[in-house]
Amino acid sequence: MKSNLSIAANLSPELSHSTLEEPSLEPPMTFNAKIFYGRAKALQVAPNLFASFKFAWAGLSYAFVTQRNFRIHVLVGSVALALSIYFHLPSVELAVIGLTVGGVLTMELLNTALEAVVDLTVGQSYHFLAKIAKDCAAGAVLIAAFAALVVASTLLLPHILLALTF
Repeated sequence: MKSNLSIAANLSPELSHSTLEEPSLEPPMTFNAKIFYGRAKALQVAPNLFASFKFAWAGLSYAFVTQRNFRIHVLVGSVALALSIYFHLPSVELAVIGLTVGGVLTMELLNTALEAVVDLTVGQSYHFLAKIAKDCAAGAVLIAAFAALVVASTLLLPHILLALTF
């Protein structure tokens, strides 16, 4: 089917009466798009549970590959969980640390998603509301990380100090 809407090189829509093929609705192939091109039709609902997990894994992979802070939080959270297991913390304390680590990683993923949506909306231009949105999302991650540090310190520090004194 031919369309009278063509996308120019600068991505601004123009009316055209050309008989060329319909323009692609796919995003331009950036580095990240080449890595995670498996989900070409983002507006389509996942046909099954496996596909939903595949899309979720693509989001986690994207965050891990592109977001330095996400990798740092994964590393620190893994160390906290490993120490919890090593020191044989009670299951409730292990669950608290696990949920806290999960909360920080969730906040980091939401921050990444919000940044992507803001960048999609404002493009390369600066807007003070975009800055506010990004800064607030980063602040939410910071609060979650500080809370996780307090929880991990409260539950793990006595065991670490005891292990260091003997």
